[in-house]
Amino acid sequence: MRILILGGTSFIGRAIAEAALTDGADVTLFGRGRTGTDLFPGTPRLTGDRDTGDYAALADGGWDAVVDVSGYVPRHVGQAMDALGSRAGRYLFVSSQAVYPRTGLVPDADEDTPRRPAERGTEEIHESTYGPLKVACEDDVLARYGERATFVRPGIVAGPYDNQNAFTYWARRAARTGPVALPGRPEQPVQVADSRDLARLVVRLLADDRPGAFNVNGPEAPVTLGDLVRSCARAAGAEIELVPVPPVDVHRHFPLVRPQEQWGTFTMSSARARAAGLTATPLERTARDVLSWDRDLGEPPLRRGYTPEEEREALAGRI
Repeated sequence: MRILILGGTSFIGRAIAEAALTDGADVTLFGRGRTGTDLFPGTPRLTGDRDTGDYAALADGGWDAVVDVSGYVPRHVGQAMDALGSRAGRYLFVSSQAVYPRTGLVPDADEDTPRRPAERGTEEIHESTYGPLKVACEDDVLARYGERATFVRPGIVAGPYDNQNAFTYWARRAARTGPVALPGRPEQPVQVADSRDLARLVVRLLADDRPGAFNVNGPEAPVTLGDLVRSCARAAGAEIELVPVPPVDVHRHFPLVRPQEQWGTFTMSSARARAAGLTATPLERTARDVLSWDRDLGEPPLRRGYTPEEEREALAGRI
């Protein structure tokens, strides 16, 4: 199978490229050429830039399937589809569960849950526009490809090379023995999918030529936030004590912590994806692999979560 990946050298795209190559696919990568230039030797690369609309490199060639990891606003997918013309068989768009409402979701809500209204009036991406922009992207792909459109909607994704740091924060923090400040409730549900499970599903959906939308979450059995942090500690062989501390506005987007009215976003059903072949890597294995990768990098500063000083102040009740 000939697969074109739009954005395949960072995190999710990298995992998909590796899974596709392992499966024997003929992969072509399209991107800006700024990251991962040493990855996948011998794999053809096309250079362009979604931000400037430079898709000229896609003017020639044909592919059985396109995997779009890089589309965030309708212009991105529209220009990519225009450049490809009729030379792509299936268009698999990596969307997000942010297409669903943030509140009011019932447990096990599935892919038929009504989505948020599409956003076409801005390209500014933030909490209130990210999901609606993805809705607009989905609508445009469906309008162009119909039954040849596939949508993969992941929630939180974790694994080596993660550039979002949500799971990485807890894996790193739980590896240190002692009290761990949790600015939320340990019983909060949480869902985290391993990037490699997501990647294998993408390859399977393409091989099966399967249309439709698929929620991607993990692990297979329901877990709480407390369970997740303790799993990370076990993966590191650490003894920890979870200490719930009050959430504060400055940590509204604390890694994996949600206000109770948004807990439904972590109870989404992935039954359709599991029936299509979604695997479930155990949390402890994901944590071990993330810790190994993170340590190899030298544990660089994270953009999310407490700094050590902030955590000391939280544990002391000062914030």
